[in-house]
Amino acid sequence: VQLQASGGGLVQAGGSLRLSCAAAGGTFSSYTVAWFRQAAGKEREFVATIRQGRTYYDDSVKDRFTITRDGAKNTVHLQMNSLKPEDTAVYYCGAGRPILSTIRRPLGYGYWGQGTLVTVSS
Repeated sequence: VQLQASGGGLVQAGGSLRLSCAAAGGTFSSYTVAWFRQAAGKEREFVATIRQGRTYYDDSVKDRFTITRDGAKNTVHLQMNSLKPEDTAVYYCGAGRPILSTIRRPLGYGYWGQGTLVTVSS
């Protein structure tokens, strides 16, 4: 499965962006798909994932971000609202079949997109 992340950009604090993760070369619907982010000088951290119809979020983005799957378009979206400067990072989508205990860890995902930069100005 090849993943293509898009939708990043520069936005002011309080604004919104929608990221997309498009899949090619495989049946995307059978995979758990997650968004992680990596700020400069920091480790990659979990943002959100969608697994078997259920969604999971990091506490830092809960109630602001929403992950959804568009099966017809083989795409997963991350709607990001009320953005904060601390949300600034490169956002990566990953796909895999992690067990429940690893859904928040990068090692649970075997396929990754190239990343898309989100910059939130104060």
